[in-house]
Amino acid sequence: MIQELHALILGMVQGLTEFLPVSSSAHLVIVPWFMRWDDPGLAFDVALHLGTLLALLIFYWREWLAMLTSLVNGDRANRRLLTLLIVASVPGAIIGLMFEKQAETVFRSPSLIALTLALMGVALWFFDKEWPRERKMNEIGLRDALVIGLSQAFAVIPGVSRSGSTITMARILRMDRQDAANFSFLMATPIIAGAGLIESRHFFNAGLDSSVLVGFSAAAVFGLIAIAALIRFLRTRSYGVFAWYRVVLGALVFAVAVTR
Repeated sequence: MIQELHALILGMVQGLTEFLPVSSSAHLVIVPWFMRWDDPGLAFDVALHLGTLLALLIFYWREWLAMLTSLVNGDRANRRLLTLLIVASVPGAIIGLMFEKQAETVFRSPSLIALTLALMGVALWFFDKEWPRERKMNEIGLRDALVIGLSQAFAVIPGVSRSGSTITMARILRMDRQDAANFSFLMATPIIAGAGLIESRHFFNAGLDSSVLVGFSAAAVFGLIAIAALIRFLRTRSYGVFAWYRVVLGALVFAVAVTR
């Protein structure tokens, strides 16, 4: 029963923090570290990421269907968007593979996570507040997509955040807040799918149990809630609350790391 409870909590954490710009990888390190829980293992991590992939596919299925059918129906706008997403996804995939081992070992230091949480929080707050908001997703080009993709590569370090880094870079490139989030989430789909495919061997070798199913389901449900809530939130609000949350959490993690 305790295992299922842990799985539910970690699934909720993964689902919410994968899409809010606060770093899911940092939270999946911090929560068990705070609570002194055992490492749930790679198979469980894969299940959580597959859950968030399902949330993305459910929320953006119309957009992905339109992009895929554009390959045969001559829809230039959606074909162009698909090209931008492919260009943006390549840097993150390559660097993620290059630094996979470091991401699972040396990059998981609580002190490093505290630092990256705070620094990226300040960056998100500054560029969201000070930069103009005038470009829509259909106005960015291949160079913009490549730059956003390169920024995603830094998310290999827990605390940076895939959505946080890409949204921050999109805001630096003057993208509208909602479109910055939508582009970030669309770009996350092939990255999460690719990572899940590569790591699926751990998932199938370990087999299915109730905790894996609970974690997967919770990540999918709360991921879907997070996407819908953030897009709605950004109609009238800024990213400021997430920036300050990162700074406060970073300070808390650093304080606990020093006292332990």
